[in-house]
Amino acid sequence: MRAGVKWTDLTRREISQRLAERGTPAGKRVVRQLLRRHGYVKRKARKSQTMGPRHPDRNAQFRNIARLKQEYLEAGQPVVSMDTKKKELLGNFYRDGKLYTQQAIGVFDHDFPSAASGAVFPHGLYDVGLNCGHINLGTSHETSQFACDSIEQWWRQEGRRRYPQATRLLLLCDGGGSNSANRYVFKEELQGLADRLGLEIRVAHYPPYCSKYNPIEHRLFPHVTRACQGVVFHTVQVVKRLMEKTKTNTGLRVTVDIIDRAYDIGRKCAKGFRENMKIVFDDFLPKWNYRAIPAVT
Repeated sequence: MRAGVKWTDLTRREISQRLAERGTPAGKRVVRQLLRRHGYVKRKARKSQTMGPRHPDRNAQFRNIARLKQEYLEAGQPVVSMDTKKKELLGNFYRDGKLYTQQAIGVFDHDFPSAASGAVFPHGLYDVGLNCGHINLGTSHETSQFACDSIEQWWRQEGRRRYPQATRLLLLCDGGGSNSANRYVFKEELQGLADRLGLEIRVAHYPPYCSKYNPIEHRLFPHVTRACQGVVFHTVQVVKRLMEKTKTNTGLRVTVDIIDRAYDIGRKCAKGFRENMKIVFDDFLPKWNYRAIPAVT
């Protein structure tokens, strides 16, 4: 093997032919043995290199998140990782994956949104302590209001039953999208949610360009993708049925609900909220760490 060669897209047959051309004949079986001996196996590219600049507070926030997770888990309080999966068009559109079929499944040759009967926004919540997943399928838009409605749906359907003595909840999420660290409309919705549930909600955002470390990204979403691979999403009910089949040998199970509610995009927080908000920011990295404390009734 040539030093410095990191990869090849040649097949074993092509490698065998090139070796023969250079006076060293070797069959495909020998080529396979040589590749294995030198550590060449088929691999996919891995998203492991951060694109953006390394934030100076990156490691400090990771240590803070680890400390909060341990504190909440040891106290028997829920720790939930959340994010929104990629939007899916509903209709006869191509989706990655293979199925056992007697003949090819015909789908549209272009993914034009105008040809869709709708769209679905899978908002996921992963219970870190219990290894359980919940997904709410939105049919309108990915907004801060939708994200908080999704948390409320999970709490009323699953969380309250699993944590009857809970007084606080830790949310782990990235810093963009519907739960952006810079969006006051998210903080306003979060405060309203805390008031409705009577539950203190602490948020810890992952630093910029670090969303891949959010537990939901590798403990829930890949398994959901596998459960749905190759199946055409004709209706939101089909999506629900497929995602409910998600499971792993380590015990992961997933529940799914549909939130069929219209959400307005571009909404701003109420006038005066920023000046009078009750959100409590931590002394340590307050832009990424804060709490919504329920109003006393």
